[in-house]
Amino acid sequence: MTEASTKWPFLATESGDWLRQSGLGALRMAGRTLLPIVQGGMGIGISGNRLAGSVAALGGVGTLSSVDLRRHHPDLMEQTRELAPGDVAKEGINRANLIAIDREIAAARARTGGKGLLAINVMRAVSEYAANVTRALEAGIDAVVVGAGLPLDLPDLAKDHPKAALIPILSDARGVQLLVKKWERKKRLPDAIVIEHPRLAGGHLGAAKIADLQNSRFDFENVIPQVRQFFKDAGYEQHIPLIAAGGVRSFEDIARLQALGADAVQLGTAFAVTEESDAHAEFKRVLAEAREEDMVEFTSVAGLPARAVGTPWLRAYMKIEPKLQAVAHVKARCTKSFDCLAQCGLRDGLPGWGQFCIDNQLAAALRGDTKKGLFFRGAGELPFGSQIKTVRELVQRLLTPGMAPAGVAVA
Repeated sequence: MTEASTKWPFLATESGDWLRQSGLGALRMAGRTLLPIVQGGMGIGISGNRLAGSVAALGGVGTLSSVDLRRHHPDLMEQTRELAPGDVAKEGINRANLIAIDREIAAARARTGGKGLLAINVMRAVSEYAANVTRALEAGIDAVVVGAGLPLDLPDLAKDHPKAALIPILSDARGVQLLVKKWERKKRLPDAIVIEHPRLAGGHLGAAKIADLQNSRFDFENVIPQVRQFFKDAGYEQHIPLIAAGGVRSFEDIARLQALGADAVQLGTAFAVTEESDAHAEFKRVLAEAREEDMVEFTSVAGLPARAVGTPWLRAYMKIEPKLQAVAHVKARCTKSFDCLAQCGLRDGLPGWGQFCIDNQLAAALRGDTKKGLFFRGAGELPFGSQIKTVRELVQRLLTPGMAPAGVAVA
């Protein structure tokens, strides 16, 4: 065994062999050498400890989603089930979710075998963002990934945890420049940056409105070279890895993005439909069988464009959305009473924003309820089409040339 494989255990494993044979570059981040594959954080509860730990065990980046993790713990759900809406319920549910973060990080860590890197995705837009970041850092998470808003205060929250990697999610070069300059004043640079393409990713998207999704400033061919040039002009000696996210489905996609200047790629939907995904089997089926013509773009309750499968619930909602927005008004109290969005179109009566409870719809999706669920999904044919495969099979396929997504002919 070489010195390198002793220091970086996965290099001496099967997945390390796949990477060497692929000719792709490794992801070097936070003092580690990793597969150039990041599993995106997916809430509610889709990327729990089983999925994140399995990805990290192969030498990649496995990511937990911090949103309402109590749903994976029956005792925590039982403790909070009967709480009446109000401050007591909010305190109890938030406390349960912090306990769930501890449990999920510990359980994911136990699955890794000391390999890879464990991250947690915390949305900047949630009201308990700071508390979740702090708890995850105290629990020993390797990296904190933040999107759905500019995490300008993340270096402050992590000041007592200098070894933890801080990774913002951004979508264009302008946003990267703004954040990096702000962080530089706090004497901290990002350990990596996820560049997420709003037209190709699933879930909440990094654009101001749906019409902006087609803007060429988000194209990887533009934003990745622009960011690399910004780093060069700014004279940063530290190499900041770029992780391209959205529509990545094959080895060829990874090779193309690395040629543009990306170090790694992030995938969400492809991991959501693996056997190890923490989602219900029906959730996986809906995502795996959906086609591009089934996709719907809409404005979510967070005021951001979103992309999901056009289920009966979503299509019915879209028909009445104009009427709901026309009568939007501030609600006296949110019935959920927990760590939800800091600003919510339904609760705060914001016209033009989504008028539904996102926690209800995402929780229904986690249960596999096709009548009520909101099923976020990225663009493009999945690597195995409608088949449900293991994390190991997915990673091997992504690192093997010539294995195009199922149903897509290789030129």
